[in-house]
Amino acid sequence: MVDQARARRLAKRISSIVATAIEYEIKDPRLGFVTITDAKVTGDLREATVYYTVMGETLDAEPDYQGAAAGLEKAKGVLRSKVGAGTGVKFTPTLAFVLDKVPEVAKDMEELLARARAADEEVAKVAANARHAGDADPYKVERDDAE
Repeated sequence: MVDQARARRLAKRISSIVATAIEYEIKDPRLGFVTITDAKVTGDLREATVYYTVMGETLDAEPDYQGAAAGLEKAKGVLRSKVGAGTGVKFTPTLAFVLDKVPEVAKDMEELLARARAADEEVAKVAANARHAGDADPYKVERDDAE
């Protein structure tokens, strides 16, 4: 029997434990700019997928994705031990780390929205000076009151 609420609570707890361990306990410099964004746990609570993002040292610097992945892979055993001690479940779930592309996708979405806004402004400019092709109401028939 799968208890989805329990799996969600465990996933939230795992993401909190992993984020805290990376920030305060793991001394790997490759993990300095890693942020845990989400975690998902399977229904049987045996496997956990932890999503992370990597930021650059500056706004213009390219993030070190390979270094962060290597650092997380190296720290996987320690992090799993921390998760086991912090959750108290019978079987400690295995951890899999997946790069979360949310910042890149959000940037792409912002660019698409900016292009859509520009296109809407162009349509609004054209519509402001537009006139009907024919009469205001082409179906309206003039009646003679004399009839």
